[in-house]
Amino acid sequence: MNSQSIIRANAELRDKPPHEIVRWAIGQANGRAVVSTNFRPYEAVILHLCVQVQADIPVLWADHGYNRPATYKHAEQLKKLLRLNIKTYVPRMTAAHRDAIFGPVPTPEDEAALKEFSAIFKLEPFQRGMRELAPSVWITALRKVQNPNRANLDIVSHDPNFNTLKLSPVFHWTDAEMEAYLQKHHLPNEWDYFDPAKADEKRECGLHVAWGGKAVAAS
Repeated sequence: MNSQSIIRANAELRDKPPHEIVRWAIGQANGRAVVSTNFRPYEAVILHLCVQVQADIPVLWADHGYNRPATYKHAEQLKKLLRLNIKTYVPRMTAAHRDAIFGPVPTPEDEAALKEFSAIFKLEPFQRGMRELAPSVWITALRKVQNPNRANLDIVSHDPNFNTLKLSPVFHWTDAEMEAYLQKHHLPNEWDYFDPAKADEKRECGLHVAWGGKAVAAS
């Protein structure tokens, strides 16, 4: 889709419910849609929405190896509950190996080191997954309330890092709307999630910003 088509699509989809947006997104994909997840809070919403339209949609998970036990248990619970077609990609170095050689994960005070960590442990496996799955449509759980960078996006966008159409069906939903969906469909949530590649919810790990597309090659 060109820029004008994306503008029209966003105008048409702005007031549509997320399940209709998901159906529209998968209809654009010619069988090549994926949904990504990290099993953070409310991820069950986008996963449930997607499998209602395409039960076997590939679910791309870049597991950096630093998730907390509750997150891994939540992932297994959702995998069984929703019969997810999980495609897991992991770093080429284990978390234990990295920690033994380099010590603790960098904090936001060392931005360069944190970006390098993200490139190796999150961006590289994610990029590898996107190359292998080669989607024409990438469905995400991005929401404008998550951080300032995401507030500047929209339901439909072109992702230059992966040259794919990116769809965010719950982009305009609030936490209350996400919570209501979970309760309506009896879906679990997980509040112990922590992403060391972001370290702070106001930061970006690199998947949805320009620097992330260059970080792997530079690392």
